[in-house]
Amino acid sequence: MAPSFSSAAIVVISSLVFSLLPSAYSSDFLADYRKSWVPKSDVNLLEFPLNLEYLEAEFFLYGALGNGLDTVAPNLTMGGPPPIGAKKANLDAFTKDVILQFALQEVGHLKAIKKTVKGFPRPQLDLRASSFAKVIDHAFGKPLVPPFDPYANSINYLIASYLIPYVGLTGYVGANPKLQGAISKRLVAGLLGVESGQDAVIRGLLYAKALEKVSPYGIMVAEFTNRISQLRNRLGHAGRKDEGLIVPKRWGAEGKVVGNVLAGDEFSVAFDRTPEEILRIVYGSGNESIPGGFYPKGANGRIARTHLYRGHR
Repeated sequence: MAPSFSSAAIVVISSLVFSLLPSAYSSDFLADYRKSWVPKSDVNLLEFPLNLEYLEAEFFLYGALGNGLDTVAPNLTMGGPPPIGAKKANLDAFTKDVILQFALQEVGHLKAIKKTVKGFPRPQLDLRASSFAKVIDHAFGKPLVPPFDPYANSINYLIASYLIPYVGLTGYVGANPKLQGAISKRLVAGLLGVESGQDAVIRGLLYAKALEKVSPYGIMVAEFTNRISQLRNRLGHAGRKDEGLIVPKRWGAEGKVVGNVLAGDEFSVAFDRTPEEILRIVYGSGNESIPGGFYPKGANGRIARTHLYRGHR
């Protein structure tokens, strides 16, 4: 009878084999080996977040540096079209420092995902000021005058940034229990950790100014976050999975506080979202089959394109 080996034993033996290979060859071989150990059922779930990682990378890179992936890491775009309307923001030195760190972290995220799965080209992104203004107008149910400009100053940019990492982290929370492979779970856990950190920093910086009014609108920072969160809940069609910086006490931690520097459920556990919920939100249409918002031609990858195909049948 042929001997049987546990998966742990196979991994140990494989590691010994890799150690005997020339360094350059073994690193390439190991990369291919790791990809081969990602179950097919995990691939689409790992590739889908690239849509949001591209969005974050471009918005943060342009905001801090005035240029994006085409300058910083052109190979990561895989030939996808450059973003529309992105530009350098008028940031104070501290905010610029933070946003640049976020930007480079997003470059790392793109690399990490593409080392694990093939990935897809950067989708067409609409990062014009008017695109953000539409979201804010939708959140308030009326046009703000003058139109909201995310690139105008640091507080506007942070409010605009409030729109992005949180959606991604809820997607990672939603994907994790559906993943089968250990490599897939480790990758998503690592991405989730940093995305959550980014969201916490953004919320923390805004929470420090929660009661300050945003010029020239005379609307408090906290109200901006509350309206944006309410909008995302409406678009997602899946109940309350988003909360602003000041909430009813019953929604606060242990039902005892109105301050809400971190969003969570009744047990202060992060909310989750499906890819469909995320598409409804980032398209701004409330429908995963109707593109728009930051993705005028729709998101990329099998999950997103399948919904677009269904929408055009």
